[in-house]
Amino acid sequence: MDLLQSFQNPDFIVGLMKIIWINILLSGDNAVVIALAARGLPPQQQKQAIMFGSGAAVVLRIGLTIIAARLLELEGLQIIGGLLLLWIGAQLLADEEEGDEEAKEHANLMTAVRTILIADLVMSLDNVIGVAAAAKGDQTLLIIGLAISIPLVVFGSSMMIKLMERFPVIILLGAALIGWVGGETIVSDVLLRDTVAANPWLHYAAAAAGAAVVVAWGKFIEMRDAKHEAADA
Repeated sequence: MDLLQSFQNPDFIVGLMKIIWINILLSGDNAVVIALAARGLPPQQQKQAIMFGSGAAVVLRIGLTIIAARLLELEGLQIIGGLLLLWIGAQLLADEEEGDEEAKEHANLMTAVRTILIADLVMSLDNVIGVAAAAKGDQTLLIIGLAISIPLVVFGSSMMIKLMERFPVIILLGAALIGWVGGETIVSDVLLRDTVAANPWLHYAAAAAGAAVVVAWGKFIEMRDAKHEAADA
C-alpha cells in the first residue's frame, strides 16, 4: 500500500524519472564492458552472461550508492580502481576464446560475469553519486529506479554485441573507452584532486593516456599470445 501511495506522489515520480534518465546517460560504458566480456561466448551463454552480469551489477550498484560518498573520500581507491580498469580493458581487447568443451565454456561464462561485476563496480563509483542525489535518501526510490535500469543495460549490451560482430572495429573503440574511463578514474582520486583542479587539462590527458595504454597493452598481449601459439604449433 505504501508503494502504491508512493507512485501517486508527483515528487516520487519525478525522482524516479531522474534516476532512470541518469542511468540511461551513464550506463553506456557499462553496456560496452558487458558486450566485450560476453562477445566470445556461445549465443546462449551470451544471454546468461548479460542477464547475470547486469542483474548482479545493479544489486552491487544499489549497495554502492548507499556508501559511495564515503568510498570516494578514501585516498588511493580510485587510483587502484582506474589501474584495474586499464587491465580489464587490455584483457578484453586481447581476449580470444578457444575451444568448445563444456567445462571450458562454463569457466568462460563465469569469467565473463566476474569481469562485468568488477568493471561495473569500479566504473560506478562516480555514477552512483548522481543517482543517490536524485533519490534524496529514499531507498525505495533508489532500488526501483536502479531495477528499472536493468533492461536498459541488457538491451544496450545485446545491441553492442551485434554491432561488434558486424563491425569489429567497435571492439577496439570499446576497449579504448574503458581505458578512457580508467584514466578519468585515476585522476579523480582524492590524492590528485588539487593538482587536477589547478591543471584541468590533466583530466583529458589522463583519459587519453588511459585509452592509449589499453589499446597498446591489449595489442601487445595479442601479439605475444600469437607468437606463443605459432611456436607451439
